[in-house]
Amino acid sequence: MAQTTLIILKVLMILIFTCWVSLWVLKQTEFWTRKWKKAEQKAAASAFGYNGLDFVVYTFPVIALAITGFIYLELKQRESIIRQGRRVITSFSSPLVVNRYAGILSGLQILASSFFIVFLVWTFYNRISNDFKKMTPVKSFKLKLWQYKLFRMATRSGLLAEACLALLLLPVLRGMSIFRLLGIQFEASVRYHIWLGNAMLLFATLHGAGTYFIWGMKHRIQDEMLKWQNKGRIYLAGEMALITGLIIWITALPQIRRKRFELFYYTHHLYIVFIVFFLFHGGDRHFYMVFPGVFLFALDKLFRILQSRQETCILSAQVFPCKAVELTFPKDSRLKYTPTSVLFLKIPSISKIQWHPFSVTSSSSTDKHTISIIIRSDGEWTNSLFNKICVEADSEADQRECIPAALEGPYGPATLDFLRYDNLLMVAGGIGITPFLSILQERASNFRNGRNEYPAKIQLIFSENQIGKTLREVLKDIPDMQILNFRTTGYAIYGSDRFLLVAAITMISSIAFLLLLGCFNHFIIPSAKKPSEQKSPSSLIDLLLMCSFAIAITFSAVIAIMIKWKRLKKELSLSSDKQNQAMRQRLLLEANRNLDEHEIQFGGRPNFQDLFSDFANESGGSDIGVVVCGPEGMNESVASTCKLSSQILQRNSKEKNTYFSFHSFNFTL
Repeated sequence: MAQTTLIILKVLMILIFTCWVSLWVLKQTEFWTRKWKKAEQKAAASAFGYNGLDFVVYTFPVIALAITGFIYLELKQRESIIRQGRRVITSFSSPLVVNRYAGILSGLQILASSFFIVFLVWTFYNRISNDFKKMTPVKSFKLKLWQYKLFRMATRSGLLAEACLALLLLPVLRGMSIFRLLGIQFEASVRYHIWLGNAMLLFATLHGAGTYFIWGMKHRIQDEMLKWQNKGRIYLAGEMALITGLIIWITALPQIRRKRFELFYYTHHLYIVFIVFFLFHGGDRHFYMVFPGVFLFALDKLFRILQSRQETCILSAQVFPCKAVELTFPKDSRLKYTPTSVLFLKIPSISKIQWHPFSVTSSSSTDKHTISIIIRSDGEWTNSLFNKICVEADSEADQRECIPAALEGPYGPATLDFLRYDNLLMVAGGIGITPFLSILQERASNFRNGRNEYPAKIQLIFSENQIGKTLREVLKDIPDMQILNFRTTGYAIYGSDRFLLVAAITMISSIAFLLLLGCFNHFIIPSAKKPSEQKSPSSLIDLLLMCSFAIAITFSAVIAIMIKWKRLKKELSLSSDKQNQAMRQRLLLEANRNLDEHEIQFGGRPNFQDLFSDFANESGGSDIGVVVCGPEGMNESVASTCKLSSQILQRNSKEKNTYFSFHSFNFTL
């Protein structure tokens, strides 16, 4: 029954997504424009007005997709972890393009990117073709033919920026269901966000620069740039949105973000200003297309703030000689997460604004009351944390003060795909070992409890740069570790809210927004001209849309706070970490038995081609999962080897269809 329900929900999500994509395609046609004008005229007489129709058709499909996804994830959590068959899209998920400029691109990424680029080209061509057929030059400007064409091309570039903005916020919805369903890792989501942001600013700049060029040709810059009219395009709002977007883009460059994080953090919150000015510039009809991402991002931000407001303390710290430290925090025993999950950490005594993501090294199957991460000292913030831990190490055990911390997450994929391969080959470089520790513990726990017999063979290749050290010195440092226990006061972390609760609040928010929109349309709009009677967007309607949105989110915040307060009325008692550490040590030893014999190669890089070939022969072929986490150069090297090895094995193998399925993490953002 549960499996049937999951299939129905999955089919429903595919249908909703297909309808939403089809809507974007149809919207660019003249046929849709004619039909949609008639539909808006009919809806204007209803209680919700044409605004309600725009919200239901353009915005709600993505919200419905998120709600359905939450229900799916809730049911998926209750389902026992069983091994599924080989994935049909294995070839699509493996690397097809590997180079230093584009990075590692799989077939699925290339297909999705190509579809989006084709959509942008088709949208631009279709709109421009229709504009050129009509040929109605702006009379007030008295434009020449080439000037009019350039002006229309600049105008239509704004539509391309709008399409990018519609997707811009979706990849960074940490707690929302859309990307968790796809199993996309955090660093990959950030990369998509950056790509979309760059494209949006490019098209927006072309849109603004082309318009300014025509104004300059006709000496109308001063007359047009400061206009803030009640109807039509508000040019000043568009200029402010473009300037704000460029400020955000400049301060988000890696050279600035990594050295001046506070500057990046504060200026990135100017997205609120950008979105408000975009609304006033484009009008409500255009805004409803980008509203799904804004709506879900606001709810996601709300849930994240509520989760991180309750501070906890570091339970224990294990200091390694390589300037790394493992931090353990108390957690609610009901909190479950998947391997390779990411936990966001803030230490208020170091910085009250900086949040940093770290891979979870523990497993909720073994560590019932604790959650752990490993942090390498490599940067201003991590150095400060490491030094703070070392200072506490020099003090007496009974005098070690609690170190307050705020946690958000953990966020991870919805399924355990890594544990469903016949064999698993893991390649780690430096601190990239951290996500594999959780995989090993999960595998050991499944093996102990007889839940899963796969992967049948696991091999871990760990490479670390130890410049200036001999092998004897490296081996001598291994046992030189120190464990610190702290006096802990505070709450155990609960993690994200239950998926059904988030789905309910999301639905309540959308209904509240629609009802508020109807009330404003009924009581305020009649005093002015009806929206259906005006062909251009009105700043009054834009303002009412913002008010409806703000009130709906505030209403949702009140509900979420009440539920959170009720949940935190009872403080969970903090359990000792000693029992969990003993269990973890035992499970890691069992995990090690499932690995190949330990072998240390000193003084050179591993030969991935030989290692892949040997592993394929020893494991008997079949479906081999390859997971890599390390520096970008290592990831690209493993991806190239994975691609080449698959081609060689498929060409030489006659009886067995051996294939390397590639997955990667990247800890450098």
